[in-house]
Amino acid sequence: MTFASSRKLLDLLQVDWPIIQAPMAGTSTPAMAAAVANAGGLGSIGVGAVNAAVAGEMIAAVRERTNRSFNVNLFCHQPAQAEPAREAAWLTRLGPEFSGVGAVPPAELREIYKSFLVDEEMFLLLLATRPKVVSFHFGLPPADWIKALRDAGIILLGSATSLHEARLAAAAGVHGVVAQGYEAGGHRGIFEPDGEDTQLGTFALVRILSRTLDLPVIAAGGIMDGAGIAAALRLGAAAAQLGTAFVLTDESAADAGYRAALAGDAAQHTVMTRAISGRPARSLANRFTALGAGIPLGEIPAYPIAYDAGKALHAGAKTGGEFGYGAQWAGQGAPLARALPASRLMAALIAELGNG
Repeated sequence: MTFASSRKLLDLLQVDWPIIQAPMAGTSTPAMAAAVANAGGLGSIGVGAVNAAVAGEMIAAVRERTNRSFNVNLFCHQPAQAEPAREAAWLTRLGPEFSGVGAVPPAELREIYKSFLVDEEMFLLLLATRPKVVSFHFGLPPADWIKALRDAGIILLGSATSLHEARLAAAAGVHGVVAQGYEAGGHRGIFEPDGEDTQLGTFALVRILSRTLDLPVIAAGGIMDGAGIAAALRLGAAAAQLGTAFVLTDESAADAGYRAALAGDAAQHTVMTRAISGRPARSLANRFTALGAGIPLGEIPAYPIAYDAGKALHAGAKTGGEFGYGAQWAGQGAPLARALPASRLMAALIAELGNG
């Protein structure tokens, strides 16, 4: 098929194909991003869960493997407000789960990730290293930072789950909007996690945004193959972003339990949960999501403080061979995941797209 609707974005990103590998902090790797970039797509790394020093190492590691464009993704959530009583109660609630896997819960919970909104060191790193593309999730950084990044020649993408968020991103000065449908795996990009969520699916959201905005729209959520990419393009998207499709690739950092779950019956069941991290996120159904199903949202600590407990529980359980407490993020297209090297997956996607 032709890519006339994609040409502006492809030229802007300097890539060959309307395929973007989702950042997936903790799962994507520099090797994955480079393999996708070398195949003509836009590879991505997520640095929202690391500090600026580690992010710099990751950017360098991608550049050691490719000279093509790649994307660096940041988390723009509001910094968490500690609530000691709520956090202590959460640890008490999780106590039996820790005991059940022979693990000891942390004495207290911490804000384990620093939001990009207050991370000047990360901002200065981006200005110094100038990756071709920088993208934002959970919100948008300050206006002066957006201007500085644009002035540095960096292409900016902003995630949106609704027309309202997309308009905010467009007004802020991004070059393109990632339309994250409700079926997408991983953290819901909604700016206000306690606000109303319209829960629009990917294709409805893409159609609305592409007919409203004068910006390229990137479809994200439930897209796993070339047929899905082609469908998104026909509905007005300039490209498609795929995350779950890359979890089983050789270059993925997904552990053995995550891989086994995604390759098995668990792929048929995904649920939205806050219990693991403190923000809504779509995961394969597992022991943690089952636990979270019966818990009032007001009892779960804020993101990413809750994630401190979640990661500790998962780490303790893994020691004994139990993977059911992991953050096994996956979208509704999970049953279509393929275990291939990233380069071969890209070749398959391109061939399928060409036949679309």
